[in-house]
Amino acid sequence: MRTAHRTCPLCEAVCGLRLTLDDAGHVTSVKGDPDDPFSRGFICPKGASLGRLDSDPDRLRTPMIRTGGEWREATWPEAFRAVERGLTGVAGARGRQALAVYLGNPNAHTMAGALYGGPLIRALGTRNVFSASTADQMPKHVSCGLMFGDPMAVPVPDLDRTDHLLMLGANPLESNGSLCTAPDFPGRLKALRARGGRLVVVDPRRTRTAALADEHLFVRPGTDAHLLFGIVHTLFAEDLTSVGVEVEGLAELRALAEGFSPKAVAETCGVPADVIARLARELAAAPTAAVYARIGTCTAEFGTLAQWLVDAVNVLTGNLDRPGGVMFATPATETGRRSKPYTTGRWRSRVRGLPEANGELPVATLADEIETPGEGQVRALVVVAGNPVLSAPDGPRLEEALRGLEFMVCVDPYLNETTRHADVVLPPPPVLHSPHYDFSLLAFAVRDYARFSPPVLPPEPGRPSEAEILARLTLIASGQGADADPAVLDELILERLLRRAVETPGSPVEGRDPAELRAGLEGGTGAELRLDAMLKLGPHGLSLAELRANPHGIDLGPLRPRLGEVLRTASGKVELAPAELVADVARLRERASAPPPEMVLIGRRHLRSNNSWLHNVEPLVGGSNRCTLQINPDDVRRLGLDGHAVVRSAVGELTVPLEPTESIMPGVVSLPHGWGHQGTSQRVAAEHAGVSANVLTDSSALDVPSGNAVFNGVPVTVSRA
Repeated sequence: MRTAHRTCPLCEAVCGLRLTLDDAGHVTSVKGDPDDPFSRGFICPKGASLGRLDSDPDRLRTPMIRTGGEWREATWPEAFRAVERGLTGVAGARGRQALAVYLGNPNAHTMAGALYGGPLIRALGTRNVFSASTADQMPKHVSCGLMFGDPMAVPVPDLDRTDHLLMLGANPLESNGSLCTAPDFPGRLKALRARGGRLVVVDPRRTRTAALADEHLFVRPGTDAHLLFGIVHTLFAEDLTSVGVEVEGLAELRALAEGFSPKAVAETCGVPADVIARLARELAAAPTAAVYARIGTCTAEFGTLAQWLVDAVNVLTGNLDRPGGVMFATPATETGRRSKPYTTGRWRSRVRGLPEANGELPVATLADEIETPGEGQVRALVVVAGNPVLSAPDGPRLEEALRGLEFMVCVDPYLNETTRHADVVLPPPPVLHSPHYDFSLLAFAVRDYARFSPPVLPPEPGRPSEAEILARLTLIASGQGADADPAVLDELILERLLRRAVETPGSPVEGRDPAELRAGLEGGTGAELRLDAMLKLGPHGLSLAELRANPHGIDLGPLRPRLGEVLRTASGKVELAPAELVADVARLRERASAPPPEMVLIGRRHLRSNNSWLHNVEPLVGGSNRCTLQINPDDVRRLGLDGHAVVRSAVGELTVPLEPTESIMPGVVSLPHGWGHQGTSQRVAAEHAGVSANVLTDSSALDVPSGNAVFNGVPVTVSRA
């Protein structure tokens, strides 16, 4: 028996784990690591099941090639040559814009996904870039980009020091947090209340998080921006503002808020006017306060406006970039920020003319680009760690579109609802055979921290790492061929990184010799060498050797004010009234005058689930982790429902088992995200198939500024089955 330590890669909480393995390398127990200074022993059911996930017998162990509708196992050289033929064939005959790439959510949870996703996109040479971000978080990136000049400058609530937290559309007791990396989020919220702080949750459901709060307020789905504008109006009208940073557009924001008084928005959002005014007063009066909103507000018709107003309130109450308010993390691998102010719409999608954001097009238009003939029609697709058939809007239409591709390659451990349509599937090694460092998630941490996890188990003979798989795809896409050495790519990336660092004024290595810096790097793989370089060039001056010497992680201290370091706007100030968002306010006003739908659909998260990827682990299915339609008992009686119901939207219909509960407000129904397993080799998932909520979501419904899909506030009808 032996003990190993590593970071859990299954959600955004980055909890430290302590694993016990037998002599054969099988995991016998997984517990929280009590010596991790960030997570301090916290663990959730997902982390506790890591061993079961790794040993899942349904995981692919070898590449798969589909010929004539039949799957067969292949060798790795054979599979990479098939990828080369497929990609170069389409690119040669139809041009680079006939290629597309989709990056799924798990890319944020692996070293390889974080390090090689960008090079792969650049090698493909296409503007047809899609990811899970436009089904999740793009409104936050766009609002931060327009306000602060950098879409990755996302302020997070200083949970451990705040006196007052207003939370909208977030349920961290189930999700463990999102765009806010905070292991043991429940414990941090309990500590907030224990020290005399106040927690207020605004949500159409009385979630587990809402049940923990001092106060829970029901809100009509999709109207968070109206509610927040009512708070902004009150702050101005009652002279409660206390702006502590340099801003541009204060007068314009005041003028915009005039038409959104609490009385004017109360009927639209369903929150009484006096309560809206009280929320504003409480935020202004608290010694420190933070407003935090997440996926329920992002995946709605006015997601970007809601995210903008969240940080506008944080600015107006004097809580941006101060302890106890909202602050910017300083990740150990940060090697530079944007040099130019942020903009969107640098190009547009071919069919619907939708603008790019963060170099991506909305995933809601992927099916359009595949189906619609003409120059630039997508004929080949690369999917890395994603299942858009279940996660993108109008999934059945996208699935049908995938059938018409000339070539598709997927990097994934399973044959799932998306990968079953591929020509080649390249399975990465199990988690415990892979190193881990959280490049993406630590950029949103509520406390600065760093931890590296070496592989717990040695590489399987003859099987490439996930980094090598993605590197080889990148080399194939760039025309280097299936047999090119991945080390060449790593050295090229390292050379560029080091040269940029020595040429950057103020850099800790300004003016030094890149070759000398390269000689000082340590690491057994290209990914480790790149990590070592980023750590050494980063703001904390760490190294891979130091992280190896501290296997439980290194606490780098509480967040510190650093707005001046991250701000990249043309004005050099926080932009409170960006033109792109001001223009969208007219649409918000129009929506307030329209009658609300009789019934709307929202999603929900489960503690023992993460999108579609954990439904094949038996300990994580069943119990509360079920695909049911939550509905208020008053609606059950009013509609004469019993047992099951038919839910219809503009694009589809489902028959779903009912779960009547007082925890959801009347006029709202809720389905969890990521279900609907069919045609898959995942036996446990197939036994608990459920239905896909994205049969009901409409790919034509988008948040305009960001292109994010709308999954919350979807108009539906519900009738007896």
